Amino acid sequence: MSGRVSGPGPAADSPRAESGTVRASDDHPDRAATFTSRTVFAAAHVVADPFADTTPDGPAAIDWDATLTFRHHLWSHGLGVAEAMDTAQRGMGLDWASAAELIRRSAAEAAVVGGRIACGVGTDQLEVSPPSLADIRAAYEEQLSLVEGVGAQAIVMASRHLAAAATGSESYAEIYSHLLRQAAEPVILHWLGSTFDPALEGYWGSSDLDTATDTFLQIIAEHSAKVDGVKVSLLDADREIQLRRRLPGGVRCYTGDDFHYPELIAGDEHGHSDALLGIFDPLASLAADAVRLLDNGDTTAFRQRLDPTVTLSRHLFRTPTRFYKTGVVLLAWLAGHQSHFTMVGGLQSARSLPHLERAYELADDLELFPDPELAKSRMQQLCSVLGGGVA
Repeated sequence: MSGRVSGPGPAADSPRAESGTVRASDDHPDRAATFTSRTVFAAAHVVADPFADTTPDGPAAIDWDATLTFRHHLWSHGLGVAEAMDTAQRGMGLDWASAAELIRRSAAEAAVVGGRIACGVGTDQLEVSPPSLADIRAAYEEQLSLVEGVGAQAIVMASRHLAAAATGSESYAEIYSHLLRQAAEPVILHWLGSTFDPALEGYWGSSDLDTATDTFLQIIAEHSAKVDGVKVSLLDADREIQLRRRLPGGVRCYTGDDFHYPELIAGDEHGHSDALLGIFDPLASLAADAVRLLDNGDTTAFRQRLDPTVTLSRHLFRTPTRFYKTGVVLLAWLAGHQSHFTMVGGLQSARSLPHLERAYELADDLELFPDPELAKSRMQQLCSVLGGGVA
């Protein structure tokens, strides 16, 4: 059921409201069968420890049991887990020490169930300011070694440090070429646009996206054997389509476009995008069902299943886009995947109450909540606390 839910409401009668964390349904094995038509990752959020005595700029305090249980939920639907990415608040509350521990623990869980996992490699451990290119290269190498050492695939993330230190496209070519030569297995390169992180403006050496794209593609072409794919998060469907048509053979395009993902995944006569999406965190079950329709060759049914979710995704990722994580964690709480709505860095306060109410309504309309009464009761509690009980 949908509709405005402001004001106090009774506690849910469902025992799930009392149990807090809800583990994956017994209807699913530890890992569902792999998709055959697309490679699909969900970028996963982290669950904070609500009782930790910390501050917004202090070390991240993580509820490890709930965080890892959520990864099993994603694997249970056949999705890969993209770990320690921006959805996990990397650079927005998740410090490198916590990210490193998250990578180790999630990779160990993935090995137990045979789940696919890829982990973010960045430079966020750097404390020297300003760092040199040599510092940046060493930081990337350290993180790459950790990710490959635990048996995960590496996702080479865009670096705020490199964006600040680079003197042009040559700086990017130097750093990325060196790193790709070091990689033991093909990696995913991540182009995160400035809409998601303003500090990444001018990445690849130019604010002109055509020029930046040329540099990006040149680096890929020179090291294509070490590039499994590219994750493109520019929220520009036409640009992504043009870029994927120019990729060397065998290099995938993983869409990170949370505005246009159904058509990009469906593809056209020239090809398609695979997926590495933050929106697939709250959409896990629905997205998996949709991709299995594609596996059966039914593109029309796939679009009919996934297209209605775009309104919710566009709402969660509205400007300022970097705060989409707040809506993602809200929906995880309402769906019963965690017992509270607390985020590392205090980011639960990053979106307004009307924004959160609308996220609930849109998700409820999509029937995303396993227990709608639990979701409604929790949303009422939130509105009562944040709105003072005023309808």
